[in-house]
Amino acid sequence: MKVWDGYDVFAQTKDAQKYIEQQARSNQPFILFLSLGPPHNPYEAAPEEYKRLYADKDIILRPNVPGNCKEQVIKDIKGYYAHISALDKCVGDLQRIIRQNSLEEETIFVLTSDHGDMLGSQGLQKKQKPWDESIMVPFLLKYPKLLGARGKATDVLFNVHDIMPTLLSLSGIPIPDSVEGRDIIPILLGKEKDRVKGTLIECITPFGEWERRNGGKEYRGVRTHRYTYVRDLEGPWLLYDNAADPYQMDNLVTNEKSMEVRDELDRLLMQLLEERNDKFLPGVEYIKQWGYTVNKWGTVDYRAFE
Repeated sequence: MKVWDGYDVFAQTKDAQKYIEQQARSNQPFILFLSLGPPHNPYEAAPEEYKRLYADKDIILRPNVPGNCKEQVIKDIKGYYAHISALDKCVGDLQRIIRQNSLEEETIFVLTSDHGDMLGSQGLQKKQKPWDESIMVPFLLKYPKLLGARGKATDVLFNVHDIMPTLLSLSGIPIPDSVEGRDIIPILLGKEKDRVKGTLIECITPFGEWERRNGGKEYRGVRTHRYTYVRDLEGPWLLYDNAADPYQMDNLVTNEKSMEVRDELDRLLMQLLEERNDKFLPGVEYIKQWGYTVNKWGTVDYRAFE
């Protein structure tokens, strides 16, 4: 096991730069996965020079942050932004070493994250929740050879299981028939229309920072361009019109005027679950099925592996 001194993001990025230079000299295809911890909490762990960037800044909070936690949320967000600025420097360093080694045109570069962070929205923190602050993440894809040099944004509904087939396609590698996700490159190139109506969101079993004692629960849901609809084990739980209510402050799940939309989204969700053979069982059933050892709150005790 390797331990990096100082702010590990900087040290890991330097190691990644060395690796890129070494591989560039070999003139052979290579792949690099760089999994950086920040801006994950602890938010206060960013280098001082980056924390100073936001120390005196006025932070405008999202309107779904309740008043009783605003002071702590502002502190957390300043640290979160400091981490992001440090990461931005590292991304720039990686891009520079790619260009210096004449690899830019032929390099597929992806920047993404495995989850968002509530950061006080809905009075909640961290991940696993079905609200946009938790489920939505950046996905930046750069490949000048095929996609051109000018950036553009897309509203394609893209989920984590779509990453592998998309990257296989870009690499000219056949996509196995068993893959559940889809290749979005034909859509980005304008060769196909995006016909996906919604994408699945889910919490198989709550754990860690959202244990059951803190309100955590399993759920399945669907996020469309306009709506968020979520079921828990007891039935319909959440319904938001994200166009009219972008901060998801008005739950329409029991609103009589929204029943037609709710029923349509419920059918779409059931279709997505059926396609994946997901029976939406209580989380403990999956823990048993997969053989995890957890504490009474459903969290793996990683200290047992030290």
